[in-house]
This record gives sequence, C-alpha cells and structure tokens, in this order.
Amino acid sequence: MFFFFMFAFTLLMTFYVTLRGWQVLADVGNLRYWYIGFNIILFLSLLAGMIFPNAMPQPVAKAVTFAGYSYMLIVIYLLLSFLMTDVVRILNLAFHFAPAGMKTLRLWMFAGSAAIIFVSMIIGNYKFNHPKVVHLNLTAEKPLQHKKIRIVAASDIHLGVSIDKSRLKKYVSLMNAQNPDIVLLAGDVSDRSTIPLVKQKMEEEFWQIKAPMGIYAVSGNHEYYSENPYATAQYLQKSGITFLRDSVALVDNDFYVVGRDDKTNHHRKTLAEIEKGIDPAKPVILLDHQPFNLEAAENNVDLQISGHTHDGQFFPGNWFVKRMYELGHGYLKKGKTHYYVSSGLGLWGPQYRIGTQSELVVIDFEY
Repeated sequence: MFFFFMFAFTLLMTFYVTLRGWQVLADVGNLRYWYIGFNIILFLSLLAGMIFPNAMPQPVAKAVTFAGYSYMLIVIYLLLSFLMTDVVRILNLAFHFAPAGMKTLRLWMFAGSAAIIFVSMIIGNYKFNHPKVVHLNLTAEKPLQHKKIRIVAASDIHLGVSIDKSRLKKYVSLMNAQNPDIVLLAGDVSDRSTIPLVKQKMEEEFWQIKAPMGIYAVSGNHEYYSENPYATAQYLQKSGITFLRDSVALVDNDFYVVGRDDKTNHHRKTLAEIEKGIDPAKPVILLDHQPFNLEAAENNVDLQISGHTHDGQFFPGNWFVKRMYELGHGYLKKGKTHYYVSSGLGLWGPQYRIGTQSELVVIDFEY
C-alpha cells in the first residue's frame, strides 16, 4: 500500500510539473516539446531504476538510476517553484500588481528556479561525495576503568546499484583512516536487495576494514525491503561482520554492544528483554536504527547510535525531520545516556545533500 501511494503521488506530481512547464513555455518556440520529451524519458528512467535495477548491467543500471533519481529531485523542486508561482498568480488576481506582464513574470520565475535548482544540485552532489568526519569525545558515567576506545560509526550506507563497490571502497578507506578500535554500522547497510552486493563481490571491501575489536551491524528498515529480512544479515556475517538482531555482544570482556532489530519488526524484543542478564557495571553501547522512543535507553544505556533520518537528506526535508523526532540529527544527552543520530554516510535515491551533509562519526569513548 505504501509503495502504491508513493507511485501515485510521484505520478501526480510529475503530471502537474509537466503540465505547468508546458503552459509556462507556450511562447518559447519548440522548447516546450523538448521539455515534454525530457520529462517522459526521465520519468521512465525513474521507474526503471526503481523497479528493474537488477535486470540491467551494473553500469547501465547505475546511470539509469542516477538520472531517474536526479529527475525526482528536480520534480520536487519544480513542484515547489510552480506552487509558489501559482500563489503569486492568485495574489495578482486580487491586487493586479503585474496585470500586463504575468506571463513574463512566470517565465522568469521558471528560469530563475531552474538556475537555483541546477546550482543547488551541483553543491549537493559535492556534499554527498565528500562526507565530513564528525568527532565526539564522550565519557560513560559508570565507575571508570580509565579505558578509551575509538568508535567509528556509520549508518544508512544503502549499498546497491547506485552506491556501488567503488564507493564502498572509498568508505572503507575513510573508516580505516580514523584508526578505529571498533566499527559500528547502524542499519540500512544495503538498499532493498543484496543481489547487487553479491554480484559486485562487496564482501572483498568489507574484509579490508581494520577494527581490532570487530565490526558490528544491525538491521534498518531497508533490510526488510530485501528478498527476505535475513538476507543482509547472512551476507554481512559471511563478510566478517557480527550482525546483532535483538542480541548482545560482550567485547573484550569490557563493554557490551547491544543491537536492536529495526522498528519495522513489530515483534522485536524490548530493550529490557535484550539486556536481561548483562552486568550493569559494564558500559553499554546500543545500536538502534530508528531514533524513536529515546527514553527507552535513558540511564540503562551509556551510548546510543542511530540513523534513519538522513537529516532530511535535502531541503526542506531537514525541516520536517526536526519536527518529527526528538533528535533528528546530532548529539543529545539525557540523564546518563549519550545519543547520536547520524545523517548517514550514504543515502537513498537522489545523490544530493542540499542543506545536509553525508558524515562518518568518530567517537572517542572513555569508560
């Protein structure tokens, strides 16, 4: 039902943008015919990239999905632009501030919007391709053993057709450059399917991660869009990664890494059930993909790392995220618990960060 709704909404949005563009370009020669043609081709690219990515050769699939998802972002911004133009047009009917030049004003608004969208996408693609490294120094509030570990955490990598093996290689290099003791992957490691991961032999890159204390991962909602909800877990375990699904790992007999199954699983265990029997004197690091109900971890967990939100990924999505979550992105401390919600190392769909930033999180954690 959700995917049907999204398809219907995308279709209506595309139809509206195409129709309004046709009307605005009515007096610009044959340009509007080119506009219609590009809209049709790119919309079909979007559908092909979303529905049949695994049926195409990898280079073709990557190009098609990039074009299609880029078009989706353009449509969203053109929708906002045309809606703004319609507001101006309605106001003009009431106040007659441009009685003779409304057509010209609409054309200039369209051209100006196109230029702004173009520049924003260039900057946004750069910010996606150049993730920043966020550093935090945090201390557990339990009796200290005066030990310190370096955690490198990433969420929402979304490996697949678009974010492929060559990009994973860059991500692994960036992780290793931080000299991690432990690497934590907070869900959505794969993007809907593990087929591209298997085809591209991405396990070869995972084996290159250098983390003496190990690599731990949990499921995100996209793991549940895969062939089966266990496909990513099975693949990562074969790639040298410990996958935690409502389970606990005691690391070096010093601290716990707790991994919750994603909220998509309505039958997942409660945090209290998962933590039953652990030594309360030892620090607890929790991986929980979606940052809902932060109070569940308060005081029972020393550090929670989440993702999922992408910080909205592109404007104005970041505005909505701030209102949807208690912590949509960044750091928060409640009681004795440290929380960090990452904007994600990768992303879903359009490869642009407009008003947000891709990031890798490095936490020097003392306990």
